[in-house]
Amino acid sequence: MRILILGSGVVGVTSAYYLAKKGHEVTVLDRQPAAGMETSFANAGQVSPGYSAPWAGPGIPLKAMKWLMMHHSPLVVRPGLDPKLYFWLAKMLANCTEDAYRRNKARMVRLAEFSRDALRELRAETGITYDDRAKGTLQLFRTAKQLDHVGDDTVVLDAHAVPYEVLDVAGCIAVEPALARVRQKFVGGLRLPGDETGDAHLFTQRLAALAEKRGVTFRYGETVEALRTEGGNVSGVALKGGQVLTSDLYVASMGSYTPALVKPLGIDLPIYPVKGYSLTLPITDPDAAPESTVMDETYKIAITRLGDRIRVGGTAELAGFDLSLREPRRETLAFSVGDLFPEGGDIEKATFWTGLRPMTPDGTPIVGATAYPNLYTNTGHGTLGWTMACGSGRVLADLIGGEAPDIASDDFALSRYAQAA
Repeated sequence: MRILILGSGVVGVTSAYYLAKKGHEVTVLDRQPAAGMETSFANAGQVSPGYSAPWAGPGIPLKAMKWLMMHHSPLVVRPGLDPKLYFWLAKMLANCTEDAYRRNKARMVRLAEFSRDALRELRAETGITYDDRAKGTLQLFRTAKQLDHVGDDTVVLDAHAVPYEVLDVAGCIAVEPALARVRQKFVGGLRLPGDETGDAHLFTQRLAALAEKRGVTFRYGETVEALRTEGGNVSGVALKGGQVLTSDLYVASMGSYTPALVKPLGIDLPIYPVKGYSLTLPITDPDAAPESTVMDETYKIAITRLGDRIRVGGTAELAGFDLSLREPRRETLAFSVGDLFPEGGDIEKATFWTGLRPMTPDGTPIVGATAYPNLYTNTGHGTLGWTMACGSGRVLADLIGGEAPDIASDDFALSRYAQAA
């Protein structure tokens, strides 16, 4: 079958790889000059099924109000006059119940665990490297209140047999020795030993090269303007410049830009761009740098070792499609890494980046069929595109091939919102 994939981020490229592996003739379109140049370019570096959880949960509205008042706030809202933001927030608030949180988290953990295992299989199969490490994630608690509420998350981890360890200060230092230098700044942590780390951009580009060897064609510098339809099917993709490409089947995987693409077809994807920021700084003292990922729970910032670099990622900014680099966000990232790993890296040489994370109200991506028989989506992964990419790609390839995926996947489809309504 001829398949056109729209988007060459980590999700689009993994989709292409698994579809080509099943024998399909795959072409990938992207406006950028290479794969993984937008949201996949400089994310936090976590492959973290254990940390997969929806933002919507009990108590979140109150927490959000407190976050907005913090100097180094993990949440920034620039509402303006964007009605899409208010509709999206309303749907997110509807998911802030105990039942919805447990349902959504269970669904996300299922996909994330499967995806992590698929990534391991891919590594074994291809030998791909990407500054990868398999040393877990440490969620670091600065306050006793945070530590006291750790059971809110471990209930779901227990239900899905996800291994974890609740650690005291000494236990945190045992897995992240550099924290001994700032032991007075935290009270404990939750370690997820099954989590991994790696450079999503490097992975995406190297997997794209492997996909090309399987026959995938990548057409870069091609801006997708619209989908054409005829007789209840998608009939082609209109590109900037007037060219229309046709195929047997189409996959929309353009992250935050996917909703605008499919809206004219009557498909409403409840996805809003959540802006994130990162710093990447060279390691100056390996013994003073993190071993894997340390999640600073207070500021919702991930500090990850990637080869000879430290990646610091975080902040949720609701500002539409604004890609400006705001200095206060840089200061927050620099504060967190400087506070916990003051001698680990050279903050003066850090590069500053921002990207738009496509977030759904319930945290789960939208993977599967649409009302158009030859149009599928693989989008809406939020902050977990890197974590869920391989699993989403495999599920999509199975669904397109008419095979049953290895995990339950009906509740990944867009139809779940109609069922909930």
